[in-house]
Amino acid sequence: MSKNVLITGSTSGIGLGIAREFARAGYNISFNGLEKNGAEIAAAVGKEFGVKTFFSDANLMDPAAIEKYIGETEKNLGHVDVLVNNAGIQFVSEIENFPVEKWNAIIALNLTAAFHTTRLVLGGMKQRNWGRVINIASAHGLVASEFKSAYVAAKHGIVGFTKVTALEGAPFGITANSVCPGYVDTPLVRGQVADQAKTHNMSEEDVIAKVMLMKHAVKKFVKTESLGALCVFLASDHAELITGTAIPVDGGWNAQ
Repeated sequence: MSKNVLITGSTSGIGLGIAREFARAGYNISFNGLEKNGAEIAAAVGKEFGVKTFFSDANLMDPAAIEKYIGETEKNLGHVDVLVNNAGIQFVSEIENFPVEKWNAIIALNLTAAFHTTRLVLGGMKQRNWGRVINIASAHGLVASEFKSAYVAAKHGIVGFTKVTALEGAPFGITANSVCPGYVDTPLVRGQVADQAKTHNMSEEDVIAKVMLMKHAVKKFVKTESLGALCVFLASDHAELITGTAIPVDGGWNAQ
């Protein structure tokens, strides 16, 4: 019997890469995202891999919308076996000039939304004595960078919340882990590379190595497929004793 995975922020970038790997492994996918063609993206993945899909454009900053999304997922696919909290936003500014509304939005989406999704599926996982919670944190869940106060605070919070989830879930066959990527190869990031190359009059290769991946020991972007494969492994029975961890996938950033 196939399992169901709910992945927030899964119609583009990292989330879509993770969704594709779960679909490849035979999981039914509950998609969520802001893309206008999100339903088509979900359906296309389902058709490609022969799995069931569901899509919701639920606003994850609204607890009531999250609760509705979880309920609709259970109605359309069945109970949530694996939860992947991936949705997130970023804003960069020095602390004294950081817009309060941006701070509130980043904490709401990057941290509080994961609390709400987790609280809504954890009870059912406990009843079934099996579950997986995978939180996509960041290298910034383990270290800090200037001008990213809200993002770093939220991602450190996710790593801590993951540990609590792991401890509470342990007696019930539930694991919880954080995945902490460095810079990931997404269309959004590739666009930033092109913009910075023009701004600094540098080649895109130099922007990648000297600007974007300055803190990566291995000067390569993380692949979304690699993050997806790791998440699929963490959801497997082979990973039943891996819980409460924060796993860096950052080219050696955290080794420094």
